[in-house]
Amino acid sequence: MSTSTPISQTVERPSASVAAGGDRASAPPAKPGFMARSMVIARRELLSYFISPIAYVAMLLFLLACGFAFYQDFQPGQPAMMRHLFDWMLWFLCFIVPMLCMGSISQEWASGTIEALMTAPVTDTDVVMGKYLGSMSFVLVLFAPTLIYVILMAVMANPRLDLGPVVSGYLGMILAGSLFVAVSLFCSSLTRSQVVAAVSAFAILAVITILPWLVGAWATLGDFWRRAVNQGVYARYADFSKGVIDLAHVTFFVVGTATFLFLTVKVLESRRWK
Repeated sequence: MSTSTPISQTVERPSASVAAGGDRASAPPAKPGFMARSMVIARRELLSYFISPIAYVAMLLFLLACGFAFYQDFQPGQPAMMRHLFDWMLWFLCFIVPMLCMGSISQEWASGTIEALMTAPVTDTDVVMGKYLGSMSFVLVLFAPTLIYVILMAVMANPRLDLGPVVSGYLGMILAGSLFVAVSLFCSSLTRSQVVAAVSAFAILAVITILPWLVGAWATLGDFWRRAVNQGVYARYADFSKGVIDLAHVTFFVVGTATFLFLTVKVLESRRWK
């Protein structure tokens, strides 16, 4: 004898269309929205960092390097500012972020797990945004321990630390980190090799960050080259560490991040049909 539950007992509340038309058929479950799908992938990506030894090595190297940079700001007689720390953090991220993100998509291709991900009820945009949000969350985890330097400087500095440049400096660091993550995800989507992904991401970051800074260090520069150097990441980021928040600089980082994320989506779309 069947013991199945009647339909009338399984439906707690009829939908508006059912109530109006008198149709007793149950409505289909609501499809998760874009952010809900992306957040599921983001949580998966973030948790994957905490079980990866490479992430812990990168975190240790980053914090040790930041501690050394902060030591230069914390010397007696130095002004109460954190310019050295913010400047060096940018250079550290050029090396650390490609290491962290090199396997975000390339490892999925190499292991074959990308097939299961692509056949799930998610779009390429969901995948890229989830990977981006998860990786960016781990970058924020990297930044969190450096807040202890702000506390030390605020407590022990005389005169007191001006928090304005500190807040804008962290804002600039988050924007730069966001761009670096987007570049690294793009490179990771192009290849199955994590090493190739890391090297290519570092090459792009070197061209847009390190190379303009090196050119700007030359003593004799024409107006054209000086304007070109000012379009680099470091020149735009440096204003944040000085306490200057320029809308043009914010737009540069936001548009750059969106561009590389868009390119990553297009790469996934092209590889889906191969």
